[in-house]
Amino acid sequence: FGSSLLLSSASEMVARRLVIAPGNGCSDIRRSNWYGWLHDKVKSEGLFEEVKCENFPDPYDAKREVWLPFMEKDLQADSEAVIVGHSSGAEAAMRYAETHKVHGIVLVSACHTDLGDAGERASGYYPPSGGDWKWDDIRENCGYIVQFHSKDDHLVPVSEGRHVAEQLKSEYHELDGHSHFFDPFDKLLEVLRAKQAESK
Repeated sequence: FGSSLLLSSASEMVARRLVIAPGNGCSDIRRSNWYGWLHDKVKSEGLFEEVKCENFPDPYDAKREVWLPFMEKDLQADSEAVIVGHSSGAEAAMRYAETHKVHGIVLVSACHTDLGDAGERASGYYPPSGGDWKWDDIRENCGYIVQFHSKDDHLVPVSEGRHVAEQLKSEYHELDGHSHFFDPFDKLLEVLRAKQAESK
């Protein structure tokens, strides 16, 4: 009860920091997908005091044991931070929120299984080797959870996103025509603006 009360109070404050967690395979994050676009837009609008859009170590394998400590120690993903995670970055955000309180998470193309891919399995995020998802803990540790998925995502089936949304009771936005969200999409920026405005 006490921790829930503290988180509720924290979520009513404006988040100071935005942390962008990319999909795997992005060795130059600001030139990959929409990450640099979001960084520049958020900075120009002054939505957050800090925007962390940094190259992640181990960018191709995206191992949990590497990414989660980096998010904590180097990117300061704490109770004053919102994590926007895309693809592997969404899974990292969820696993991170199992054990860390954050202001909010925004998940883009999230999944809950390794989709039968050995490389994804080796990253350490997915059951059974990565342990069961702690859905209740994620909800408890996040001031809010927003999720985006496209019906025509050819890499992560929309059924995966729907399952995550059901488990997390997220604010779920199911769009069409965005594939795996490789390009900028204004709805993401609109949601971040709205969430920051709600917290003021």
